[in-house]
Amino acid sequence: MYSNNHNPDVLSCIANLSSDEVFTSPQLVNRILDLLPAELWSNKKAKFLDPGCKSGVFLREIAKRLDKGLETQIPNRQKRMNHIFKNQLYGLAITELTALLSRRSVYCSKTANGKYSVCDSFNKADGNILFQRVEHTWENGRCVYCGASREAYDRGAELESHAYAFIHADNFEEIFNMKFDVIVSNPPYQLSDAGDSTGSSPIYNRFVEQAKKLNPRYLSMIIPSRWFAGGKGLDDFRDAMLHDQHISHLVDYPIASDVFPGVKVIGGVCFFLWERDYKGPCQVTTHMNDKTDTMTRQLDEFDTLVRFNKAISILKKVASKKYPKMSDQVSRQKPFGLRTFVKPEKNGGVTLYANKAVGKINKSGINAGTEMLNKWKVLISMAYGEGGEAREYPRLIIGKPIIAEPPSACTETYLVVGAYESKNEAENLASYLRTRFLRLLVGLRKNTQHITKDRFAFVPLLPMTKHWTDEKLYRHFGLTQDETAFIESMIRPMESSDE
Repeated sequence: MYSNNHNPDVLSCIANLSSDEVFTSPQLVNRILDLLPAELWSNKKAKFLDPGCKSGVFLREIAKRLDKGLETQIPNRQKRMNHIFKNQLYGLAITELTALLSRRSVYCSKTANGKYSVCDSFNKADGNILFQRVEHTWENGRCVYCGASREAYDRGAELESHAYAFIHADNFEEIFNMKFDVIVSNPPYQLSDAGDSTGSSPIYNRFVEQAKKLNPRYLSMIIPSRWFAGGKGLDDFRDAMLHDQHISHLVDYPIASDVFPGVKVIGGVCFFLWERDYKGPCQVTTHMNDKTDTMTRQLDEFDTLVRFNKAISILKKVASKKYPKMSDQVSRQKPFGLRTFVKPEKNGGVTLYANKAVGKINKSGINAGTEMLNKWKVLISMAYGEGGEAREYPRLIIGKPIIAEPPSACTETYLVVGAYESKNEAENLASYLRTRFLRLLVGLRKNTQHITKDRFAFVPLLPMTKHWTDEKLYRHFGLTQDETAFIESMIRPMESSDE
């Protein structure tokens, strides 16, 4: 079974079909399966489900482990194969094409009951890998189950609906009519969102939530890590994950291409192990730049998941000083009510900082933030190029701060980090923004290009009557040599040429 001659392992190099169909290599699958207890592989009653089959690689690798683990209990090889495939392994494909691919890789035959199938006890072509076309249920232009846009996905029977059966069923257990011990998968990540400027909406969270409702003994999925500190519509999901003490292991890859070569998933990817009968802290492991860091800790120490274990002690020292949060003073988007497309004029009483241009604007054209017009302001770009998939470390995190002399305003291209009566305070804030210390704290909450006021929630709002440097900050917060070395390994100095 599964010999190289009979079934060449194309799954290790197969191309991804689309952004929501990211295929998993056998090597990565086995890292995920290694989190499961070893006794599962010798349990002939254990039932496994992949609710998001693409290539069938999860079921195939599970079959290999069961084949070896059940050898003494079911010595006859064919009987063992029949038992494993018919009674233990189940899959739900996400499209008709991936159903065919999964059956070919799992059963070594395009039909489960075909001549070359490794299981000779099936009487139906699908075996236990099913594809059920499901339609979205529309209400107010959205699917009530997955939130898909009717404009994008109400498109007729000739095209895939992408209404995945696993998350479009009130009683999923009726599909297979059984309870599952293990649910493991690499689910679809997102759905394009017609008419929405953000382009797509996450959907992997709905697979995790549905799997938890089925209450298996073990649940493991590999998903984008953007939920740690952001992500469209993921606030409730993040809160639930942070407070879920059934998560015993979390393995994070800040650079997604380390495990998905050629695939860019901004913010990285992670996989986790959820255990029904476990309650306690989580073992968090980060793999980056050929280094591994592991720490057992509570996930809900902060309102976001801090992905770098070495940052925890730094955050605790900062919090112990009880300074206000810098996010309290950072502006929201459109600080002066001006959209990105607003262009500077040649004449006007107010200097305008716009997208790639500086000019003038009349005060009458400004309808928000007027209390800041006559103050010294420090601006930063609302978007900065490093979104979490930067290949090289240390990184910059934010662009070079701009000191705006009054009277001045900006379009939504910029955020106002602070507004002061004196030029000296603005200059001190700009220096603070250039420190590695501050930029690390911002980076812990920033896993996309976009910078919002929330990204500054870990940054202490220090008095700007003082000029702050990294050395002063390290001493002020009592950081150890190891902690400062970590900061400097993650964040590079900001040069005058950095933008």
